[in-house]
Amino acid sequence: MSRIVIAGASGFIGQYLLERYRRAGDEVSTIGRSGADAVWGDRAAIGALLEGADVLVNLAGKSVNCRYTEQNRTEIFRSRLETTRELREAVAACAAPPSVWFNSSTATIYRHAEDRPMTESTGELGTGFSVQVAKAWEAEFFDGDLPATRRVALRMAIVLGDGSVMGPLSALVRFGLGGPQLDGRWFSTRSRVASGTQHRFGARGGRQRFSWVHIDDVAGAIDFLRERSDLDGVVNVSAPHPTDDRTFMATLRRLLGVPVGLPAPRAVLEIGSAVIRTETELVLKSRWVLPERLTDAGYRFAFPELEPALRDVLATRSAIRS
Repeated sequence: MSRIVIAGASGFIGQYLLERYRRAGDEVSTIGRSGADAVWGDRAAIGALLEGADVLVNLAGKSVNCRYTEQNRTEIFRSRLETTRELREAVAACAAPPSVWFNSSTATIYRHAEDRPMTESTGELGTGFSVQVAKAWEAEFFDGDLPATRRVALRMAIVLGDGSVMGPLSALVRFGLGGPQLDGRWFSTRSRVASGTQHRFGARGGRQRFSWVHIDDVAGAIDFLRERSDLDGVVNVSAPHPTDDRTFMATLRRLLGVPVGLPAPRAVLEIGSAVIRTETELVLKSRWVLPERLTDAGYRFAFPELEPALRDVLATRSAIRS
């Protein structure tokens, strides 16, 4: 039995890990804003949970699925940096700190890529608000000296599972709107350019790359890395066979039995994003990421291919709802 602490366990990845570890017989504690074993700001309670723990997993942070207003941008930064700093200070104060700390990060840290895939060794970091957040988050995570705690930043691609993007995307498909998301030119404002939130026109015809990973492989990668004391630093958590937006949506339509899906040009996406309070960057940026370090170390993905992964997630969602 292991002692595991999950910070930010309220999201769908956190809930999945929580249930998985408890089914395995591990002792799992949580840190969060409310309803957790320790709440943010209570240093004594957080320190008590971390003392003698085997694993710390931090997933805390406001969702980026929102409109990038000044208030939301501030909270996206704060919710990541302050919680990570609080955990780092608590780990440093432990007499017996966790032996390994996994901190959430994002594959969005890489640039818009249509020419070649991004790996840990050859990937180029991008620009803009989302990249600034990712860079600052990782810098906060790796700051300071924690000699007894191995630190791993999980640069996760889009995670497929019950509670992820699969819900809204499946709904779009069933309403006949499951075609490719088509980039195009769109007017910019000085404020959006200055804040780094203006998506620049890139891939044509829905060919922006779509890097993804099944939720089982997020957990599988963490389990694998727990046993590999020689691996630390940044790790891409992404399936070895990424696709593109057009292929992803066509595969989802086929599995849901919907033969036709209307494409969504950028003008429609911009208007729709404003209505539902999100950003077009989430579907238009070309994310082409490969899990070089995991595959080189010998990790075998449970779901390396897209169609079986989507089929499994849809079956799980159906079983839960029935």
